[in-house]
Amino acid sequence: MGQFYEEIPKSMIPWIKAQKMFWVASAPLSGKGHVNVSPKGGDDYFGVLDTKTFWYHELTGSGNETVSHIYEPGNNRVTVLMNAFEGPPRIMRLFGHGRVLEASTPEFEAFVKEHKIDCIPGTRSIILIDIHQVGTSCGFSVPYYDFKEHRPILNDFFRKKAEKEAAGNKDESLPKYWASKNAWSMDGLPGTHNAQKTMKSDGITPLKKMVGPLAPTAYGGPGARYAFRDMLLAAIMGALFAVLVLQYGGRMLDRDVLVKAERAFISPLATLW
Repeated sequence: MGQFYEEIPKSMIPWIKAQKMFWVASAPLSGKGHVNVSPKGGDDYFGVLDTKTFWYHELTGSGNETVSHIYEPGNNRVTVLMNAFEGPPRIMRLFGHGRVLEASTPEFEAFVKEHKIDCIPGTRSIILIDIHQVGTSCGFSVPYYDFKEHRPILNDFFRKKAEKEAAGNKDESLPKYWASKNAWSMDGLPGTHNAQKTMKSDGITPLKKMVGPLAPTAYGGPGARYAFRDMLLAAIMGALFAVLVLQYGGRMLDRDVLVKAERAFISPLATLW
């Protein structure tokens, strides 16, 4: 049977720490944005500070959705999902709000030092999640899996980049990589502060992440949250309002006139949109 708690039960903390991987889900506030789910894991890459705080070591990658959603004003919602792939079945969700400690910031350095975290060349930030609800469910249909080993590819990739930078190739620097791939989210929300800073100082053009007719059409800035169709709709509505004012004038506040105007102009437009 599913159960909910206001904090992580102490009896479940060892099980959490024993997991080899977990998933992090987040989304922008806009209903037109994309919900993101990212797999995480690794030895000593996550932990439980106390019954109300979960943290994980965020490594560099081509995406940065979670960070963007945490930084979005009024948002910072994060859910962590864990499954038991061996032993007794269990699904656990940690519901909370995230905080970002970006690499090289005083807050990051203090956290890493206090908790003796070994950083690697690909380290991008530490994510803290302040938990307000914990949910568990049966997990009876989750399949069994045997863990083999963690993939070393990502760590090796950024270790080699660091070696090339140390040898004099500044184009291999991590900040330049962040500026290219982590400055904006898929929906055009600002990414990491480090990425934004380097993007502006070095004049780097970020890569566009989505393609096709449903991709954001104003990628790379505040306008990315408003597609061309939204702006076109606003222009059409403005023009229609001007026509209504010219045609009906002071009678615009009359209920019957408003009903006629809605039937004549607004309803057909809504069905087409």
